[in-house]
Amino acid sequence: MTDDHGQRPSNRQLAGKISARLTHLIATLYPDERTRPGYARLAKEIREVTGGALSSTYLWELTTGRKHNVTVEQLGVLADYFGVPPEYFFNEEVALRVNAQLQLATALRDAKVRTLALRAEGLSGETLDALLAMVDQARKLHRLPAVEEPAPKDTTADRRPRP
Repeated sequence: MTDDHGQRPSNRQLAGKISARLTHLIATLYPDERTRPGYARLAKEIREVTGGALSSTYLWELTTGRKHNVTVEQLGVLADYFGVPPEYFFNEEVALRVNAQLQLATALRDAKVRTLALRAEGLSGETLDALLAMVDQARKLHRLPAVEEPAPKDTTADRRPRP
């Protein structure tokens, strides 16, 4: 495995990536810090859901980047628990794709966001563009950051009647 410059990343660099991505997954699964489980409870949940054993101390060490020798088996247990591919922890492209999916899943937790999305289904492309412009303007008024999205896929083929 090499980085963007063709060099093999150090154990510390890999530990930093794993730490950052594990922290992100925990924060995504438990967005409210006040109700976020501690490492002991999280390790217990991981054991119960996956059957894999990670101690609370080990989980803390991974999350804080203090542990540098994570095994493939341990990454597999974490990946199973969080519902991500094991490559998520060290592959930038996979992490970007999964994070986009997590962002969508997080947004869809809100009933009003789900309702808005469901009501928009079937509207014309022009109408959807107008709604997106209104939402972007509302985000500016609320001083929320702009949402960066990949280029939209052409869905005209999806809307053609089927024979």
